[in-house]
Amino acid sequence: MTPLPRPPANPGPGLARRRAWVWAWVGSALLFALGGCSALPARTPEAAGATPGRVNVQGAQGELSREQRRATLLNVAAEGRHALFEHHLRTLTRSGDADLYRGNRTRLLVDGPATFAAMKAAIAQARHRVLLQSYIFEDQGVAADVAELLLQRAAQGVQVRVIYDAVGSITTPTEFFKRLTDGGVGVCEFNPINPVRRPGHWSITHRDHRKLLVVDQDAAFTGGINISRVYGSGSAALRRSAPARTKDAADDGWRDTQIELRGPVVPAIAQVFEDTWREQGCKGELPAAQGRPAAPEPGDRVVKVLASDPRDEGNRIYTALLAAIDAAQQEVHIAMAYFAPGEAFVQALCDAAQRGVSVALVLPGRSDSRLALHAGRSYYTRLLQAGVRIHEMDQAVMHAKTAVIDGVFSTVGSSNLDWLSFVANNELNVIVLGDEFGSQMNALFDKDRRESRPVALEDWQRRGLGQRVMEGVGRLMERWL
Repeated sequence: MTPLPRPPANPGPGLARRRAWVWAWVGSALLFALGGCSALPARTPEAAGATPGRVNVQGAQGELSREQRRATLLNVAAEGRHALFEHHLRTLTRSGDADLYRGNRTRLLVDGPATFAAMKAAIAQARHRVLLQSYIFEDQGVAADVAELLLQRAAQGVQVRVIYDAVGSITTPTEFFKRLTDGGVGVCEFNPINPVRRPGHWSITHRDHRKLLVVDQDAAFTGGINISRVYGSGSAALRRSAPARTKDAADDGWRDTQIELRGPVVPAIAQVFEDTWREQGCKGELPAAQGRPAAPEPGDRVVKVLASDPRDEGNRIYTALLAAIDAAQQEVHIAMAYFAPGEAFVQALCDAAQRGVSVALVLPGRSDSRLALHAGRSYYTRLLQAGVRIHEMDQAVMHAKTAVIDGVFSTVGSSNLDWLSFVANNELNVIVLGDEFGSQMNALFDKDRRESRPVALEDWQRRGLGQRVMEGVGRLMERWL
């Protein structure tokens, strides 16, 4: 569950909104308990021998011919680790056809300052439309700056549309969104908590956890970063100021990762927004894409878009990542905000480590959700005994949702490794194939690992009774975290 930032230290409206947030999630837990929780797809590592599906590759001019598709995939293989690339491409297709987009440029954005600078620069250059979707949209700090920019662009004739989640943004005053609407921004609340707000679109447990921004046909962004004030500073600045900032480390300087994409994949991400807008019955027409992108195929990256919805037959993000871990031959590197993935996923990590794969996790050492933290820790003994290396980030809140497997399968997105992401939330991840991007991801992972504290099995086995009790409680609550 992506957290809500703490409301301002104000005993008035802020406290009321915080109480509303608590009761919303109490209701959520009760509904889950009464109605049961959706099941995760079965783990079937024996399916590794299944016949691969078809690889479809789209470029700026549409679907590629067989010869163009082969040339594109050979170019990716030529980046390095070609046998591993081919292996993971086959794995990716075993659950069905793989729809890929070639000719993209990607840029990793680390933490809030870099991400918001890039996003605001893209919005400032918008010619026709801006589509923004976020679980949390606040009215303070850098989030307020984004809102002001959206209002400016709307006043200048750019068509701006915003989708925010009713629970994720419950602490944001309704007056804030009314000001956006009055300023010409089309605003839509995903599954309002009050069922009479938009009849036919209500489910307290079905939330929109996606974070995406699309500007014209030129740029798209996704990852773990909400439109929130907790990203006002970078995590490096927070670590440098420790321990003086320890008490408010959950209020700013979160460690997170976003990805900027340019190229043929941009319309595919825009389609995710458009589908949500229509499905939710949002008021106002969707602005059509106009003009040509600044550069039809500005790069060499091959990208797959994975959008999940709890009403789907299976979670595509969970299935793809689990299959990649089962197929891993050299390394599995995961940096994750909320780690409570269930037995099958943990067993996949243990199996990989026991067959000689280097498996390493960077997880939070502090969190705004203590139960989620303890639920993840309840698996530590089993993981450590299997040879999985665990590192906890203490000074900054780890909120990234990234993985890189064998250096050729990389994913960045909104999905945590927890049950809410798997069975209750709309999520969005992208997979980037190839050694060049994988090398960037591994470099970022290594940096996070160096700035985190290793968890040793011997030390972990000496933890106190209170910690063990909290782990048990977290495990019991795992499906509702």
